[in-house]
Amino acid sequence: MPAERGASRSLATEMKAGLDAPICLTWEMTYGCNLACVHCLSSSGRRDPAELTTAEARAVIDELARIQVFYVNIGGGEPTIRPDFFSLVEYAVGHGVGVKFSTNGTRITPDRARYLAGLDYVDVQISIDGATAATNDLIRGDGSYAAARQAMDHLAAAGFGAFKISVVVTRHNVAELDGLESLAAAYGAQLRLTRLRPSGRGADSWAYLHPTAEQQRRLYRWLLERPHVLTGDSFFHLSALGEALPGLNLCGAGRVVCLIDPVGDVYACPFVLHPEFRAGSVRDPGGFGRIWRESELFTGLRSPTSAGACSTCGSFDACQGGCMAAKFFTGIPLDGPDPECVFGHGELALAGVAPGSAPAPGPGHSRPSPVSVRLGRRA
Repeated sequence: MPAERGASRSLATEMKAGLDAPICLTWEMTYGCNLACVHCLSSSGRRDPAELTTAEARAVIDELARIQVFYVNIGGGEPTIRPDFFSLVEYAVGHGVGVKFSTNGTRITPDRARYLAGLDYVDVQISIDGATAATNDLIRGDGSYAAARQAMDHLAAAGFGAFKISVVVTRHNVAELDGLESLAAAYGAQLRLTRLRPSGRGADSWAYLHPTAEQQRRLYRWLLERPHVLTGDSFFHLSALGEALPGLNLCGAGRVVCLIDPVGDVYACPFVLHPEFRAGSVRDPGGFGRIWRESELFTGLRSPTSAGACSTCGSFDACQGGCMAAKFFTGIPLDGPDPECVFGHGELALAGVAPGSAPAPGPGHSRPSPVSVRLGRRA
């Protein structure tokens, strides 16, 4: 076991210096969405008229194939709203770039489920935020739970295989984790938990949605007992409680992960869509490859960092100071403690943030009115 831990640390050190291509490239293909989730990281709703065209999107895929990005994590918005979405999925797979896409499920019909089941290197991730409609629909809108379950039924009937069920953990669904695990098991699916970040509309909902300190400790113990539950390193700040959670346990921004937004702008982190973390555009000379290799922002993020305000804490090596996005949008300096620091240092840091001084998440693309979902309806 000690040797394994040492190997893990060596791998983490290598990851901090950056890789030739991102391990996890998130591509938000559209800001259009037929839901209005209160925690949406990109405040999605309306499509941007400057979205990448089909030809531009294919050119991006060509470049990703050249630099050997093995798969892209496509989201939005609701990516299936793009009329060319499924053709772009086929194009990516045909050029050796696997696709994992996140969807609210409202547009997964039986025909589309059978179509997806016939594709290689495609993974589908259905988003819900509770084991019950009562919990989920408060976050994602009336009817969204029933629509997501219907999509799961369609995928199961089509023989798709082990799709994923993706959940953003909030203080309202922590008590339903066992139920969510059972739901995934009933479908032969994989459960994936993600941390709530105060970005996009999440900046307004974070204060009343993020788990309490006791719930964080409960979540940590629950995850330790279930290494099969996927997290994407969302909860590495919890590793300060003791045994490290599975994964690299570090912030991969600009090192192993990044994001392309619908208009082609490249950001260091999917959860920090802010000019300060914009590294360039795929429309710029040199495209994505030049940005990943040479941008000043990414180069800086790959440089060694100090523990900053966390230097007096003996757990910095375990939690790495926590999540950059969570700190940035709550007004805590990037070398400060995570706002959900398990030892309470984040709460003290938040108390020192002047009201209104935290960076704004931007105007977003929200629509003016909430959205309800009706089964069988297409946006």
